[in-house]
Amino acid sequence: MKHCYESGDGYGKQIEGISERILTCAKAEFLDKGYTDASLRVITAAAETSTNSMYVRFGGKEGLFSAIVEPALNEMTERFLKIQEAFHHMDRDAQAACMAEYADGGPAELVDYIYEHLDEFRLLLDASYGTRFHNFVDALVRIEVEYTYKYMETAGYPARMGDALTEKLLHIVTTSRFGSIFEVVRHGMTRREAAEYIDLLSRYHRTGFLVIFGPR
Repeated sequence: MKHCYESGDGYGKQIEGISERILTCAKAEFLDKGYTDASLRVITAAAETSTNSMYVRFGGKEGLFSAIVEPALNEMTERFLKIQEAFHHMDRDAQAACMAEYADGGPAELVDYIYEHLDEFRLLLDASYGTRFHNFVDALVRIEVEYTYKYMETAGYPARMGDALTEKLLHIVTTSRFGSIFEVVRHGMTRREAAEYIDLLSRYHRTGFLVIFGPR
């Protein structure tokens, strides 16, 4: 790995601070090799610092990976939770009127955020095996399922919403939905392609939800 803290202006200007140099070089190494095969020696050599210096600042390999991906993941999760909370605090009539807008707008907002932090989500999706972030989608699924139940209760959906089969169905379908959302990264979609894809995906899932659980 070459020195990876050179600026894009062609003059080789260093980014200020050792921590920033380490993070820049670590991101490049993790993207290239994944978490498991990434080398701390390669990272610190590229950053022109010592392995000990990295340990002092980040506590080890997973701490270094966490420092790169966790801020972006936490902010996205917080944004998603705020969307859910805003919808939950509407009254029943407002929820009925805005359901489609929120069901479609939430994923669209998440995808916008993903494209603002594309490297971090590439790492989470394809380079996080061996870290506590490997199943990061599970937290988003839990939030979505929890607030789906709250919506169903407010809307007066049938009693069967509490049975075991429905619980499994919602969890499986929601997991599939989030997996499908993040495919925009794996398929290398442009932001415009991703927006069109997410619109179709949201309509697909919303239609299926209404067919199964909506008023007969």
